[in-house]
Amino acid sequence: MREEILRVHHLTYEYQPGCPAIEEISLSVARGEKIAVMGSNGAGKSTFFLTLNGVLTAQKGEIYYQGKQIDRRGFRELRRHVGFVFQDADHQMIASTVEAEVAFGPVNLKLSREEVKERLDQALEYMNLQSYRKRPPHDLSGGEKKRVSIADIIAMKTEIILFDEPAAALDPLHVKILEQVLSDLSREGKTLLISTHDVDFAYRWAERIVVFDQGKILADGETKEVFLQEPLLRQAHLKKPEMLMIYEALRERGLVRKGSYPREAGELADCIGGTKNDE
Repeated sequence: MREEILRVHHLTYEYQPGCPAIEEISLSVARGEKIAVMGSNGAGKSTFFLTLNGVLTAQKGEIYYQGKQIDRRGFRELRRHVGFVFQDADHQMIASTVEAEVAFGPVNLKLSREEVKERLDQALEYMNLQSYRKRPPHDLSGGEKKRVSIADIIAMKTEIILFDEPAAALDPLHVKILEQVLSDLSREGKTLLISTHDVDFAYRWAERIVVFDQGKILADGETKEVFLQEPLLRQAHLKKPEMLMIYEALRERGLVRKGSYPREAGELADCIGGTKNDE
């Protein structure tokens, strides 16, 4: 069983009194988990992430990081461990060059000049941005800006990274690049929570799905089990992933083995050839 790294208990935040954006949210996150947070627009996903990172202070509830409760004075320290990649990269960028942007966080941690340079170089190399060092971030394309915003968080060396709709407005090439970066971060042991509307990506990537609806958690479970609950999907305004629908259609025709539930095309190909009587 993996070690718990983050836990929230009865977390509630209201933008206006009496109108909670999130209400009584309680969940535990294990170190190294890959979690997709899903739900329709206005379900509370972004607000939840902003409270986890300390950008917003919940009116009610507690946040625990590595077993220690975070009080109001502890949010600055929490941000050193929980990074947030905004959906709109322009909301995250403040510096005049890419290298200044990526170095901004480490500089504000009061690190030595040598440590700042080392983190900057590592983050730029990780995101293949070495040739962009002197370029203004706001002149970059959407995909390039997204890479810079992720480099910002990599340079901070946070243990938990929150991504708010990271694939929004990206073309297929940059989506593929993003998925490779997420795989690399996961292999390094980072804990990743991603807010997304993309059920196909969530089914392919996540090991756990948390579904929000009207500011509350509607479901929290293993990826396949959540996506097999059709009434739940309808209530949350989510569709069943294409790969899951294809597999079920083929299984009904006796063309694939039962019980395998492939996540990707290669896994589906390996299932082909079963019969309706296969276990």
